[in-house]
Amino acid sequence: MERSVSGIGVLDKAVSLLDALERGPLALADLAAATGIPRATAHRLASALEVHGFVERDEAGRFGLGHRVAHRSLAEAARPALAVLREATGESVQLYVPRGSRRVCVVSLESPHSLRTIVPVGAALSMDVGSAAKVFRGETERRGWAESVEEREKGVASVSAPVRRDGAVVAAVSVSGPVERTTRSPGRRYAEAVVAAARAVEEAAGFERPPGRPNDQRSR
Repeated sequence: MERSVSGIGVLDKAVSLLDALERGPLALADLAAATGIPRATAHRLASALEVHGFVERDEAGRFGLGHRVAHRSLAEAARPALAVLREATGESVQLYVPRGSRRVCVVSLESPHSLRTIVPVGAALSMDVGSAAKVFRGETERRGWAESVEEREKGVASVSAPVRRDGAVVAAVSVSGPVERTTRSPGRRYAEAVVAAARAVEEAAGFERPPGRPNDQRSR
């Protein structure tokens, strides 16, 4: 179906760039070819969108959707898997994405228990402490998940697993709750469910695992 246009040329061109990037990162020449926009104009518009966080460039210089678009789309894709995780564990669950030197909560579903962990959507937390911070620091390669006990907040424990796109960690799925329920070894209780949720988020978001990458280890 042909996409309707607003009649504001520069806006319609910018939206066509974002539409093209929904299929994945593109080099400038490919972006111009996909949209039919002259290369110089495509570069100018993509650069302007980059300033506002709608477009980002990867290490190869390709343009891709920026955090203001990608994180919102990922959050929407992740919500069903996180709801299943909350149901399975009975604890609060979160989805974090990296933003500069912080991790930002983009989905938060609270436990039905009166005593529960509450992390509001939009909360920007440290990369120094907590199981999700360990995910973004790359401390999950050995077993595929990370745990923390009273690192960020007294009386709270959590377990997190990475969400990867093309091998790179783009988000962390977390379950958190009071130590009296999670115990001081929360990974034994929740790691398998958290890792499964992270894989479900990857599938829902359309992220493909690179060929030959080993499966994450599960807790034993």
